[in-house]
Amino acid sequence: MSVSGLTGHDASCAHYLSIADVERAARRRLPASVFGYVSGGTQDEVSLKGNRAVFDRLAFRPRGLRDVSQRSQTVSLWGKTYTSPIGLSPTGINAMVCHDADALLAEQAHLAGLPFVISGASNVPLERLASIAPDCWYQAYFPGDRTRIEKIVQRLEAAAIETLVVTIDTCVGANRENNMRNHFSVPFRFSPSLLLDGILHPRWSFQVFAKTLLTAGIPRFANMDETTGNRIIDDSPKGFRAGRDQLDWDTLAWLRGRWRGKLLLKGVVHPGDALLAVKLGVDGIIVSNHGGRQLDSVMSPLQALPDVLAQVPPNFPVMVDGGFRRGTDVLKAVALGARMVFLGRPPLYGAAVAGAAGIRRVLEIFQTEIDRDLALLGCRSVSEVSSDLLSVCGAPVLNDQHSSSG
Repeated sequence: MSVSGLTGHDASCAHYLSIADVERAARRRLPASVFGYVSGGTQDEVSLKGNRAVFDRLAFRPRGLRDVSQRSQTVSLWGKTYTSPIGLSPTGINAMVCHDADALLAEQAHLAGLPFVISGASNVPLERLASIAPDCWYQAYFPGDRTRIEKIVQRLEAAAIETLVVTIDTCVGANRENNMRNHFSVPFRFSPSLLLDGILHPRWSFQVFAKTLLTAGIPRFANMDETTGNRIIDDSPKGFRAGRDQLDWDTLAWLRGRWRGKLLLKGVVHPGDALLAVKLGVDGIIVSNHGGRQLDSVMSPLQALPDVLAQVPPNFPVMVDGGFRRGTDVLKAVALGARMVFLGRPPLYGAAVAGAAGIRRVLEIFQTEIDRDLALLGCRSVSEVSSDLLSVCGAPVLNDQHSSSG
């Protein structure tokens, strides 16, 4: 029996025609504090807005009169084939969005043949998630303490997880003013305004909040450490982010020698870090500004992508996340050289709206748009999407390593 209990196509979400439709529905469905936590950024949200704005500065130059009757959007990473150049980003505290959200996200990604990344801040134990999506990845918020890292690594090995993603852009907590204004904090604290918000959203209160409490108790940070961690309302004895500001390249070099699986770095923006990562022997990079949720005014990942690619060998897997809402967005990143695009907020919006069916609809929207857009670009496969199909303000995008004139 699947986690969701659903099989096949679910028509209840067919009226959502775009990711924007799903997001608007999620805004109505969720309490303002929860929606703000998912959708918001930091400080003035310059990075958050920039992640979307950058797509408008890139225009396509499609090719015509090509036979595109047979199309494929499959991509390969380290010998494994995925059905589309999209994956599900690690996202935390998902139990506030949808009951059993982590498990539903894992299930739907696995059924769709897409990579799913477990967040260190997720609420369902990684052992269960790995049983649902056996080829899942794990994203870590590591401290600089190698003893603590070793214990987490042993837990990953016991769960047969083979791909480890280390986030490098969260050395301290971000200044998320929107969360403070909405009285949303970690550790989570109840307040009169949050109580009122719940009353005004009875469907969420019963189907998400109450159901989670009755079936699993208060959500926990299930995957931050070597054991299932504290409840989200508890202060961590170690400090929620204790030791992250001590994580450095020496520790990463030690981890590279210790970890036998695939090792990725997430949060790379500067080309110098990309060069160091390659020299260290990592297996891939995810260019990311944490969805605009850490340091504000960081350039968008799409802007950073060409300079990062210039520092890595040909065919080295460079992936990207941040602000993707359309199939055209995904193909713009692919044209610039990204091997995979990761989606954070959109699948959560789908989960908030309709659980597994909502997640599936979000993935379906992306895949349908990618298929259509490939044809309209004159491409039969993702591998044919290259930088000569893009222009910036009327000028071709120059990226010789990933360009072709075909």
